[in-house]
Amino acid sequence: MSVTQTVEVPASHRLTIDVPREVPAGQVILTFTPAVKAADDDGLYPDGECPICAAKNYMPNAETIAAIEEGRAMLRGEIPAKWFDSFEEMWEDLKRDEPDDLDD
Repeated sequence: MSVTQTVEVPASHRLTIDVPREVPAGQVILTFTPAVKAADDDGLYPDGECPICAAKNYMPNAETIAAIEEGRAMLRGEIPAKWFDSFEEMWEDLKRDEPDDLDD
């Protein structure tokens, strides 16, 4: 049996918990998991921050941020996206691309 309840933790960090009668008396394990903001319909978070990255205090580099923004622009239809019918077709397209500055 699993019971889930979302609560606000006050600044004092003290909670009083009423357990439903369906839970048998005896030892239980309580698990506390921070609630994360739900993604919008487009799969993006309202404040633009990934809750996993925020929890780990991770900040992607400028190249990664640019790639993420490019992907989001494709999702919004602001720039065209490439579509492929097979892995081989995608692989050939990648091999035709100009080498980036990481290959120097």
